[in-house]
Amino acid sequence: MQQPPPLQQGDRIALSAPARKISREELQIPIDIIEKAGYEVVFDERLFAANHQFAGSDSQRTSLLQEYLDDSSIKSVFFVRGGYGSLRLIDRLDFSRFAQKPKWLVGYSDITVLHARLQQLGFESLHASMPINFKENTAEALQSLFNVLENKFKAIAFESHPLNRFGQAGAEVVGGNLSTLYSLLGSELFPETTGKILFLEDLDEYLYHIDRMMLALKRAGKLANLAGMLVGGMTAMNDNRIPFGKTAIEIIAEHTDGYIYPRCFNFPAGHIHDNRALVLGRKHSLIIGAGKSVLKE
Repeated sequence: MQQPPPLQQGDRIALSAPARKISREELQIPIDIIEKAGYEVVFDERLFAANHQFAGSDSQRTSLLQEYLDDSSIKSVFFVRGGYGSLRLIDRLDFSRFAQKPKWLVGYSDITVLHARLQQLGFESLHASMPINFKENTAEALQSLFNVLENKFKAIAFESHPLNRFGQAGAEVVGGNLSTLYSLLGSELFPETTGKILFLEDLDEYLYHIDRMMLALKRAGKLANLAGMLVGGMTAMNDNRIPFGKTAIEIIAEHTDGYIYPRCFNFPAGHIHDNRALVLGRKHSLIIGAGKSVLKE
């Protein structure tokens, strides 16, 4: 995978909202944080458009993002929030100029759609916190974001989990939000998982939805030949009046118990405050032991 150039102090970072709408007030603290880190923030009033739950119409959101993809003076695009909507844009976007001068696209959750397109095109992208979350993020999460953008990735050590499967894997990391990946299943955008470390996270899903999505991935052969599995936050799950009987982590473990590749839970990424930056499309080394697990380059 091709790595976009690292950022330098003073570089221009554009803000884009490909999904849910956002207000100027919600962005003031994040803008201050980005500027304090030494970057110029680029946005205009189109960022605050509203069309029901979306940040403007599909054509409005596409047009603004396309400008930033094409503008060689923009060195990174931060997606301000997720929600739902990126899937409605992906087939409208033209990445031909981006491919000539790639830049870091940064976000998670619904932004998994854009990550999938970039991996399909052969480019790394950054699964990391978005401005809407900056004021709740840990200092470590925010620092990891800027570290990766400046080509200063640091190994991530995290606590073990009883359902981990010990071992080591060295492979590209792919994946992202489980629900969003599920929406790509059967299309050319679903990432190649054979020989890869599959990363998964999700938020606010019913437990039986998690079961259905994992079964769908399993039946489609997407879980069988992984180099490893890396599971982040499975946050604020919902249950029915009659309980499903398993947690989200237990569901994922059940549907991967028949395989032998290393598997770990508790990775600090996803819809959690300590949302560490993770380069998708880049080869990492995953070491899962009885104590802490480690992800490093």
